[in-house]
Amino acid sequence: MYTAIVFLPLLGFLIAGLFGRLIGPRPSEIVTTSFLFVSMVLAWIVFAGFWSGQSTLSVPVLGGWITSGALKIDWALRVDTLTAVMLVVVTTVSSLVHLYSIGYMHEDKSRPRFFAYLSLFTFAMLMLVTADNLLQMFFGWEGVGLASYLLIGFWYEKPSANAAAIKAFVVNRVGDFGFALGIFLVFVLTNSINFDQIFAAAPGLAHKTIHVFGHDMDAMTITCLLLFMGAMGKSAQFLLHTWLPDAMEGPTPVSALIHAATMVTAGVFMVARLSPLFEQAPVALSVVTVVGGLTAFFAATVGLVQNDIKRVIAYSTCSQLGYMFVGLGVGGYSLGVFHLFTHAFFKALLFLGAGSVIHAMHHEQDMRNMGGLAKKIPVTFLMMVAGTLALTGFPLTAGYFSKDAIIEASFASHRDGHFFAFLMITIAAGLTSFYSWLLIFMTFFGKPKWQAGAHGHNDHAHAAHHADAHHGEAHHVDPHESPNVMMIPLYCLAVGAIFAGLIFRHSFIGEGSAEFWKSALFFGPDNHILEQMEHVPHFVGLLPSILMVFGFLVAVYLYILAPGTATRWAETSPLLYRFLLNKWYFDELYDLIFVRPAFWIGRLLWRGGDQNIIDRFGPDGVAARVVDVTRSVVKLQTGYLYHYAFAMLIGVAAFVTYYLALGLH
Repeated sequence: MYTAIVFLPLLGFLIAGLFGRLIGPRPSEIVTTSFLFVSMVLAWIVFAGFWSGQSTLSVPVLGGWITSGALKIDWALRVDTLTAVMLVVVTTVSSLVHLYSIGYMHEDKSRPRFFAYLSLFTFAMLMLVTADNLLQMFFGWEGVGLASYLLIGFWYEKPSANAAAIKAFVVNRVGDFGFALGIFLVFVLTNSINFDQIFAAAPGLAHKTIHVFGHDMDAMTITCLLLFMGAMGKSAQFLLHTWLPDAMEGPTPVSALIHAATMVTAGVFMVARLSPLFEQAPVALSVVTVVGGLTAFFAATVGLVQNDIKRVIAYSTCSQLGYMFVGLGVGGYSLGVFHLFTHAFFKALLFLGAGSVIHAMHHEQDMRNMGGLAKKIPVTFLMMVAGTLALTGFPLTAGYFSKDAIIEASFASHRDGHFFAFLMITIAAGLTSFYSWLLIFMTFFGKPKWQAGAHGHNDHAHAAHHADAHHGEAHHVDPHESPNVMMIPLYCLAVGAIFAGLIFRHSFIGEGSAEFWKSALFFGPDNHILEQMEHVPHFVGLLPSILMVFGFLVAVYLYILAPGTATRWAETSPLLYRFLLNKWYFDELYDLIFVRPAFWIGRLLWRGGDQNIIDRFGPDGVAARVVDVTRSVVKLQTGYLYHYAFAMLIGVAAFVTYYLALGLH
């Protein structure tokens, strides 16, 4: 069963990728989507076994992989509660995205390639979450990076899509470099990279030091910080977040797949999986806490001023990932994973709902060109409202149970940096409510701004795959509901967005959590965060709900009761508005510090080193001199006999002179 869950998406990728042109788009869609739904059903069966307490840790070995000295690695699938949770998340979202894409991408001529990439992405993610050692995890980690590059740049004829794909790939390589160094250090310290061995050795490494840059430093702190560096890149945390919004250049189903439940949550999963190591590095956990809080606040502030419907949701994803890392950082590993679980439902719902809006608006994504859509697409409107309620933490929705629990845990924690993180994520809760309802009001309420025509975004590659490109001319828009093949995934995700927290809270973070997680997550003897969070002051539990209501009321005032007020506020604070609109100027800063110097060095080595030195005095120089000599020699070939006779006499004279001179010696 476990093997089928993991390898069915790979089989779908091979069929659609190798034979897609032969069998055609429709069979490619059916094959890949069917395999994903089979994987999803099997994944839910596995999850049900762990939820009911009937299943335990299983590590089926598929075969030997690497044996080199002390390093012995088998290709094995580690299936415990944490894996079961991730299997459900990955296969459920991916299968629904496959189904949704049948309708959304129906006009694209490269559908076999698209569905092949989706299945490859899913396979890589499943390999990551079922890994039994760090190298196998790194294989899935890099596979996800490759597949995301292919999906973000799916419309490769569009320059901005290529740039976004390259940016995502390069930024992730920065984090992956740290992850690789962390794996090397784990092997140095434990002589193994298999999880069972390194987890068993972790307590003995608590106070071990390692000599780094001339100083003795705590080995576990350095190791876990390097591992977290990889998580920062993959999960778009502060400083390594810049690739995430640009990834919106990919088709909307790709945005849902990457930003909801799979690639961006890989870092959260990795920290949770390696909780036995992080428990021995309190300084590293403090860094995780602070970075998570800062990310939640930063992304929420930038989300306030976005006008592209997909970018608003993208920054929301970045912010919610910050919440997950705060939960992990304060030692509440199950809190972080619980929010990962619930977030997958409502964020995928929001992205696919946004895709339905874009589809209805003939590929328009700018919310300033929308408005009044609630009457035209009421079902999509209700689905988006359901996702928004869960995202903002409305009572009894999925986000209410998972997000508010992290806020309470950050207050109750004694970890260094916990109060800073508490302030950041609490403020972010209010900002999240504001920009989430801003999206709803600008899109579905107010006066329709599309009746006189709109500048459409082509998200289907009608003209040479130029997706999302402005056509530059007005055309009539008649919004309409999406077909059932696109709406059914929304209904399924809406159920999870509303009820997942209520149904699974007891098992994930309640009294039954110890029995549910068993040994999948490690809580040290001094880690009592799940108990401590139950004793926080009452106002701490109410604060997120109060801020949620406040953000909602501000959005109502600005966009319903007094339209135009937001524009006037922006005009009165132009510096702040531009600061947020330019995303705290991180792209410009990185361009100045890293990109331009890198290009300058590249041009210097290319033109100054390669062309002017190596080529000039090497191959090109030798070739040029040969050409010069041959040109001179060719001039001797005149065709006149007396010239040749004269040359022969000169040769004979030189020959005789040489031997006469030699004879004199």
